[in-house]
Amino acid sequence: MTRGRSESAPEAWPSLPYADWKNTYETLHLWTQIVGKIRVAQTPWVNHQWHVALYPTARGLATSSIPDQGRTFEIEFDFINHALDIRSSDARSVAVPLTEGSVAEFHAAVLGALNRLDIDVQIHSTPNEIPGAVPFREDKAHRAFVAEQAQRFWQALLQVDRVFKRFRSGFLGKASPVHFFWGSFDLAVTRFSGRPAPAHPGGVPGLPDAITREAYSHELSSAGFWPGGGAVDYPAFYSYAYPEPPNFRFTTVAPREAFFHEQLGEFLLPYEAVRTAANPDAVLLAFLRSTYEAAADAGGWDRAALECPLGEPGVPRVI
Repeated sequence: MTRGRSESAPEAWPSLPYADWKNTYETLHLWTQIVGKIRVAQTPWVNHQWHVALYPTARGLATSSIPDQGRTFEIEFDFINHALDIRSSDARSVAVPLTEGSVAEFHAAVLGALNRLDIDVQIHSTPNEIPGAVPFREDKAHRAFVAEQAQRFWQALLQVDRVFKRFRSGFLGKASPVHFFWGSFDLAVTRFSGRPAPAHPGGVPGLPDAITREAYSHELSSAGFWPGGGAVDYPAFYSYAYPEPPNFRFTTVAPREAFFHEQLGEFLLPYEAVRTAANPDAVLLAFLRSTYEAAADAGGWDRAALECPLGEPGVPRVI
């Protein structure tokens, strides 16, 4: 009898050294912003900007359905066939190859593909959350793209998405979907206490303060996965609270590789500590649970009313 591989076997979590794929990462980040802004331009605003995100799929990252004058369309980064697929509900489709080329060329190719489908979309032309960003149509500097590197990142996202969704199932209160924010280039899931929060000070590069304040309008504990950059040159999981409650940063959390990063103001757990663990799922869940509990306890959340056991497939929650 042949036994299947465990869903959390270490080899299921690919190696993702930041330095090795930094150039591809920077190009892909900007490409996802172009696609994300198309969704923003066509979709009604949803609280905390949940309408802007992309979602991991069995082939890559996708927008989900976008309305367009009585029909719908969707856009998907296909990291198996290495193409950006644009499909509309009138059975028409266009594919843009994912290959080495400048952001300016990709921007023109995507808008041209939409035009061929008779989809007229106007997007804000400057990237968000990137200091000193160049408008897409002018960016000829970012052009590196190695398909295998992007594919490995997507494979990591699939594992993280699976564990994050399990973690999300243990909360009865308001919680976000598990979704990919192209501005910060991270996969995130957020829990809310149910109470309003003080106005966020803003100041995020390339992001209007009004948008930041709307995103942080209520008390939250947010966790995510991000491939690195800036002060952290390695992929990592993060967890933070807004507003940060007293003594939150001094809490001891699990696993032992986790720590509070003073500059970023959040707990970090290196991706490598999860990837190489005997049981990656258990290690990541320990980080998600312990950092959430640190935020909820320090912030005085009503945990008894907000929490429930983790969900199991096909098993209704007991009332």
